[in-house]
Amino acid sequence: MANLSLHAVRKSFGQQAILHGIDLDIEDGEFVVFVGPSGCGKSTLLRLISGLDEVSSGDIVLDGKTVTQVTAAERGLTMVFQNYALYPHMSVYQNLAFGLENTRMKKADIEQRVHKAAELLQLSQLLGRKPRQLSGGQRQRVAIGRSITRKPKIFLFDEPLSNLDAELRVQMRIELSKLHKDLGATMIYVTHDQVEAMTMADKIVVLRDGRVEQVGRPLDLYNAPVNRFVAGFIGSPRMNFISATVADGQDGQQHISAEGLALPRLRSPGSQLAAQTPVTIGIRPEHLVLGTDQDWPLRVDVVEHLGNTSYVHGKLPSGTALSIALNDQTDITSGSSIFIKPMAGRMHLFLSTGMEVAVMPSQ
Repeated sequence: MANLSLHAVRKSFGQQAILHGIDLDIEDGEFVVFVGPSGCGKSTLLRLISGLDEVSSGDIVLDGKTVTQVTAAERGLTMVFQNYALYPHMSVYQNLAFGLENTRMKKADIEQRVHKAAELLQLSQLLGRKPRQLSGGQRQRVAIGRSITRKPKIFLFDEPLSNLDAELRVQMRIELSKLHKDLGATMIYVTHDQVEAMTMADKIVVLRDGRVEQVGRPLDLYNAPVNRFVAGFIGSPRMNFISATVADGQDGQQHISAEGLALPRLRSPGSQLAAQTPVTIGIRPEHLVLGTDQDWPLRVDVVEHLGNTSYVHGKLPSGTALSIALNDQTDITSGSSIFIKPMAGRMHLFLSTGMEVAVMPSQ
């Protein structure tokens, strides 16, 4: 297993800059997820770590040794790809053993490693089958098993579940999390799916346009996003955003004017803003509840019934779209009007630059 550090890592293709100076530390045994929208540079960063691509500048340090110029084969890392990359003419056993045979490992040692990996991934009954005889989830386990047999310093995963259906993705998330626990291995996982990031990661790295926006534990990013981008990216359904302004109240204290209501601001050092400063309030769907006629009126457009949860989507009088997550089932229907309000202490306040100022109390 290994520690990994990236120092000012940049990558350009010709005149096109893809990564703009990435600094990151990954500790031994961590499950780290790179997440972000398509084109943010997360897969490029993984390929630089693996050695499949060369950095334009900066350093990659593995266990205290700079490996920036070291080839992929010599770094001791393994990559699990989205498309499995199995040899179709080989059995599961042969796929698992092939990489070890190329290193001239003894046959008895190869057999021991293959059977241990197969047992760990519940593939023991499938060793004689060819890839075409396996389901998508089984093929992905074989691809992972091939990495396990090599005992890498770090496991690298490039969107390995994106080809699976929804049920298999949930199952494989659980299996990968269990595998990480069983192996105690350092794992770096790339995905565009923030649900995968939230459920699997010890640490999430949120990327946008080739830059790191925030690094932290899943719940830290959920509860304290550093800016509007992270706030909107982490959480499903995404956070609601409402335009507002800073106003001076009759009591001499500032408040936030939003959609015709005066909302109190968090009074904390350094949080004073000039009157009429434009800001944005962020409220997650699960932090909105039904209110009274003194609260925000919402015209309901669509109601999604999921059994244990109901998602209500509608618009405020200004046209601002909002989504609400209600526990259990509801009799609210499309076309109806309801009143909603934020839960206490669950609103986020963002400046026009997108940076968060503070979490706000509710009325």
